[in-house]
Amino acid sequence: MSGDPASRGKSAAPEPLLADFLNLLAAERGAAKNTLDAYRRDLADYLAHLRARGRGPLDAAIDDIRDHLAALAQAELKPASAARKLSAIRQFHRFLAAEEHRSDDPAALLEGPRQGRRLPKILTVEQVDLLLRVAREGLDDPARPRDDDLLSAKRAACLLEVLYASGLRVSELVSLPLSAAKLAEKSVAQGGGFLTIKGKGGRERLAPLTPAARAAILSYRELLLELHPGAARQKWLFPSEGESGHLSRQVFARELKFLAAAAGLPPAKVSPHVLRHAFASHLLQNGADLRIVQELLGHADIATTQIYTHVLDERLKAMVRDLHPLNDE
Repeated sequence: MSGDPASRGKSAAPEPLLADFLNLLAAERGAAKNTLDAYRRDLADYLAHLRARGRGPLDAAIDDIRDHLAALAQAELKPASAARKLSAIRQFHRFLAAEEHRSDDPAALLEGPRQGRRLPKILTVEQVDLLLRVAREGLDDPARPRDDDLLSAKRAACLLEVLYASGLRVSELVSLPLSAAKLAEKSVAQGGGFLTIKGKGGRERLAPLTPAARAAILSYRELLLELHPGAARQKWLFPSEGESGHLSRQVFARELKFLAAAAGLPPAKVSPHVLRHAFASHLLQNGADLRIVQELLGHADIATTQIYTHVLDERLKAMVRDLHPLNDE
């Protein structure tokens, strides 16, 4: 066998190389499971494309990658999705070169698809208030049966209150531990409270709980234990019979669509991620520092948070319009 790194690697199967790459992302970068799953899917598609051309990752050329990207474009994949897939391919080939599985990096000179600045979808403060009012309707009606229908309504309202109060990722929200209920009970007595959240990459941060969110947790928890005493032995705040043991993201997203429809809002406009955007945008509208919002959202890089600066731009325009001494309009 040749001593050249590229020649040495050509006999290696792509699956172990992909596994090694994913293990590196998990170990050295602390990539979350959802991130690893996305890389696995994107790179599996790429490797399948190479196999169809009789090639592999160790002898792929830049034209092979371009053909794959062209096929994605022909399938009318959104530019953001295509850019994500290209990013995965670039990182994979960078890994192969760094580990001396091959001597070159065919993806290094590729340009990604052009993307416009995509602003996050957000709801106005009034729309969120409306959504919260609809979620709270009838929850304290003494004539309403204390059954699983009421429990589902209280759970949906609780999830919404906590999400808008804290800006959690939906995966963080549905997997809150039972200790969140204990903290809510303690903080009601003490007049404050923050959740400790372990987010992407194992990074910990504090997430605030408003009085309304704390009260919603306690009200939901009280009815849950009344109807299902066994829930006291569960480790999750929102237990479920599913494989994970806690409520799924899909169930909450569906419940949120129902609430949106009941509030007269377009269901397509409302999702857990949109509520997270609303949390950040409304804080900035009210004068919060961008660095503080970065911390609350759990963004490792402030560049990720800067997508919300369009809110600051509008506020600055309003300040110049209303406060500048030479503005006579």
